[in-house]
Amino acid sequence: MGKRTKQEKIRAIQATLEGYRRFDFDYIAYGPDWKMPTQSFHYRQPWYERVVTGFWRTLMWMLGPAAIRLVYGAKTVGRKNLRAVKGGAISVCNHFNYLDTLFVRDAVGHFNSFHTMAPWNNKGGLGGHIIRHGGMWPFSSDRAATKNLMREMERRLRGGKIVNFYAEQALWTNYQKPRPMKNGAFHYAVKYDVPVVPIFCTFERNKRGHVRKLRIHILPAVYPDAALAPKARAAAMKDAAEAAWRDCYETAYGVPLEYGPDRRRAAQ
Repeated sequence: MGKRTKQEKIRAIQATLEGYRRFDFDYIAYGPDWKMPTQSFHYRQPWYERVVTGFWRTLMWMLGPAAIRLVYGAKTVGRKNLRAVKGGAISVCNHFNYLDTLFVRDAVGHFNSFHTMAPWNNKGGLGGHIIRHGGMWPFSSDRAATKNLMREMERRLRGGKIVNFYAEQALWTNYQKPRPMKNGAFHYAVKYDVPVVPIFCTFERNKRGHVRKLRIHILPAVYPDAALAPKARAAAMKDAAEAAWRDCYETAYGVPLEYGPDRRRAAQ
């Protein structure tokens, strides 16, 4: 037997995690070059930083769509579902690619979207600089920083913007199935009384395991039910968004959503 390729090793890791239902496990090492945002982190940027942000966002708008079409064969479908949303909204997208913020931007608008991320994405160097000025907001364990993030999130949602969450939490590269979502995106949707727009990306993989024929599906928005208590309202929205992802997966791939055998019982 020959040596396994990098993609085969990754799929083996994902299959193991799937078997143990550890869908939120982040198996990709993020390294030491990052900083936890503190109270001084500029979620709301001063004027001089907005100039830099405008440059990077414009560059992404000019180059991003052509790049993802050339590299991935990307197309966005279901734009009518976004046009039906009046005002701000939270979007939830499956997290499977290092560049999937470009996929969401292509779907909802390069100048219309902001993207939450884990604190360890607040990196140093040019990459971190681009991330911070590309409309990406790192969460933080610092209470003051979190309050600033919440204020800016509310301001942007009230202004009609889209705030994107990768609600599966962890990046699983080139993984095609939807994974269970965390509660955070739906908590904020209820808190700020905005709908959730599910976005689900489907794709083919070539012989080397790389993404081809990418389709970015904008699915019908899920609205909060005012008749329910806040916690139940958020749970109902999460269930509806997960169902939308599942239906999209099953329709696109022509197979029912099934995970590998549950290995948790065998391990006990």
